[in-house]
Amino acid sequence: MGLTFYKYEGTGNDFVMIDNRSLAFPKDNIQLIEKICNRRFGIGADGLILLENDESTDFKMVYYNSDGNESSMCGNGGRCLVAFAKRLNIINDRATFIAVDGLHHATIDSNGIVSLQMKDVDEVNQNENHIFLNTGSPHHVQLVEDLHIFDVRNEGAKIRYSDLYGKAGSNINFVSQTDENKFALRTYERGVEDETLSCGTGATAVAIAMKAIGKTDSSVIQLRVEGGELEVSFVEKNGFFTQVFLKGPATFVFEGNLSL
Repeated sequence: MGLTFYKYEGTGNDFVMIDNRSLAFPKDNIQLIEKICNRRFGIGADGLILLENDESTDFKMVYYNSDGNESSMCGNGGRCLVAFAKRLNIINDRATFIAVDGLHHATIDSNGIVSLQMKDVDEVNQNENHIFLNTGSPHHVQLVEDLHIFDVRNEGAKIRYSDLYGKAGSNINFVSQTDENKFALRTYERGVEDETLSCGTGATAVAIAMKAIGKTDSSVIQLRVEGGELEVSFVEKNGFFTQVFLKGPATFVFEGNLSL
């Protein structure tokens, strides 16, 4: 059986996209998904995303990490899926879709810049050395010095697998401030089990965390990730964050055929 796939990336966070409106893809085949995402024996990606029909929205997003397991929300993946839906002529410049964490709204401009509304955040847990919050996926946020030489892979794995987060684990973000409303971050992603060039829910978590602990007064935060630049904006009132938007490029890379 042959299946057309599409490769997209959002600030270096890359995904295999499949139009699964026919429901032909074997979703329970973890080994197949893992192989597709493998960078040596497959297409290579941080995750695989299926676009499916939904009765009440433009489409449904089903996201798998590169380990083959269905996972929580992926912000950059959601942005790339909006660009993919436009390529398929499902949408024009606006989209409403359903994902594992609920309803999302998005816009896409003529330059492929996608602004994606993320979930509201009503709880930011501040601890002595880190902040924890859920932006559709769980995120540990920690300020560090010398971010450019920080051992993200090993230090991130230690925290991800520590007793702090148990079996489920968490994504781990290491952050440094570069200006009043600008931050650099590097992320260790669970499910990928390595550093990725970008993480959308991670960038969103960092922006909200930095506002919550008083590192910035701005409600529009610029984030420099290893794969480019992202912007997060929100409305904050009494520690409750609404109208949270993740904005950045979503780029088509190539198209191919996959034999199942």
